[in-house]
Amino acid sequence: MSEVSAEAQIPVDSADPEQIRERVIATLRTIYDPEIPVNIFELGLIYDVAIAEGGEARIRMTLTTPMCPVAEELPIEVESKARTVDGVMSARVDLVWDPPWTMEMMSEAAKLELGML
Repeated sequence: MSEVSAEAQIPVDSADPEQIRERVIATLRTIYDPEIPVNIFELGLIYDVAIAEGGEARIRMTLTTPMCPVAEELPIEVESKARTVDGVMSARVDLVWDPPWTMEMMSEAAKLELGML
């Protein structure tokens, strides 16, 4: 039996910004911090995903620390994968440090995965 990706489960209407946003989020859930076995969305590294008119995905994200070893690669991966989503014409990632990331930003699922609950 073949696996169905989370993105494939979301109905495709490339003109609906909310559906595009949900597909972008599903795609972001496939990106993992290489040091923590949890995806970057559940880790709380993604602060905002917005779809502008014309299909531009705007993503505000942070890293666990400014000294993160993947500080240069991770935002590029996020932008690259967001551009592959149906309905996204372009993508922009803004790396921000305010508010600073804390463990409280992790979802319950991430905390459970990491044995913090």
